[in-house]
Amino acid sequence: MTSVQDKVVFITGGARGIGAEVARRLHERGARLVLTDLGEAELNELAGELGDDRVLTVVADVRDLPAMESAAAQAVDRFGGIDVVVANAGIASYGSLLQVDPEAFKRVLEVDVLGVFHTVRAALPAIIDRRGYVLVVSSLAAYAAAPGLGPYNASKAAVEILANSLRLEVAHRGVSVGSAHMSWIDTALVRDTKSDLPSFAELLTKLPWPLSTTTTVDACADAFVKGIEGRARRVYSPGWVGLFRWLKPLLSTPIGEFPVLRHAAELVPRMDAEVAALGRCTSAYTQSLGRPAG
Repeated sequence: MTSVQDKVVFITGGARGIGAEVARRLHERGARLVLTDLGEAELNELAGELGDDRVLTVVADVRDLPAMESAAAQAVDRFGGIDVVVANAGIASYGSLLQVDPEAFKRVLEVDVLGVFHTVRAALPAIIDRRGYVLVVSSLAAYAAAPGLGPYNASKAAVEILANSLRLEVAHRGVSVGSAHMSWIDTALVRDTKSDLPSFAELLTKLPWPLSTTTTVDACADAFVKGIEGRARRVYSPGWVGLFRWLKPLLSTPIGEFPVLRHAAELVPRMDAEVAALGRCTSAYTQSLGRPAG
């Protein structure tokens, strides 16, 4: 294990959920933190909670490369470099490919894929200088598809392979690269989706165990911190998610799709009707942060 004492850790999506809980744990271990997000109020609240000069917060949109380059430059100016990057910022959309607003689909890809690229691109020179570690947050969604989550599935599959490619590119520079894969975590993203779309909540109850279970943010943050300290190639939360990496070829066969497919004919039309009634294809919080990049 590598100590994070005095290491500089750059986290996107650092104001809430997994990002914030990872920040708390790393701070307890003596790390210096650079937290970026669009939620200025939440960033300020977390900085006040942590309460010392080892925390730098930057309001920045991961869709905006110059903004991420500025955040990385501020990290270097403040702390002298960057040792770890956690590309954590991510959103999801609501509705099937027939229903989802094309702009919502586009925004998911911009945040969840381009946002990872912008984060890595901005911080990588500093990471190379420190022979550091990059953790790209993917998901179990990279292995197993779900109806109504097409954009999210596509984005998380994309960033998994992006992390694999990056690993090959920077290993000779002493940089390690990992990807994180989580099942349902009790974050605002999952809670908001369940609240907005009763059909989604019902779908989760119909999935076979353990896919129907939800993991706490605390347990997920513990897995992330362990992965960061170990410069892990893969981080799984819960641990059984790792099995699905090896089952991935089976999951897109008729056998693998059957547990979901048998409910899709009923639940997908209901989900799309609920999305239409909402009048939006993202959570209310995500929509409130939807100002254009740049």
